[in-house]
Amino acid sequence: MKYVLLICDDERVSPTYEEMAADPAYQAYAAEVERRGAILGGARLRPVVAATTVRVRDGETLVSDGPFAETKDFVGGIDIIDCADLDAAIAIAARHPYASWGCVEVRPVWE
Repeated sequence: MKYVLLICDDERVSPTYEEMAADPAYQAYAAEVERRGAILGGARLRPVVAATTVRVRDGETLVSDGPFAETKDFVGGIDIIDCADLDAAIAIAARHPYASWGCVEVRPVWE
């Protein structure tokens, strides 16, 4: 079954790409996901200042700068994984370093 891991954190304290790539915890996570053959894709997202939110109300398209919600925790990236079940997806999410200071939301994908 496919799952999307929504990697959430406070981007004000989020590590840089270089710091993350050099982090042994992140390297261990990447190696574990690769060992399981679970990774289907993923991407790190640009900061929320680059976000654009689109809503349609009464046929009118409303566009605003910034994120869809006022919160300090934002989706900073996604991983798309393929696992046998939710327990396996949770095990992978728990290995992600961001789970130690932010959170990783696990969502099943409609097939």
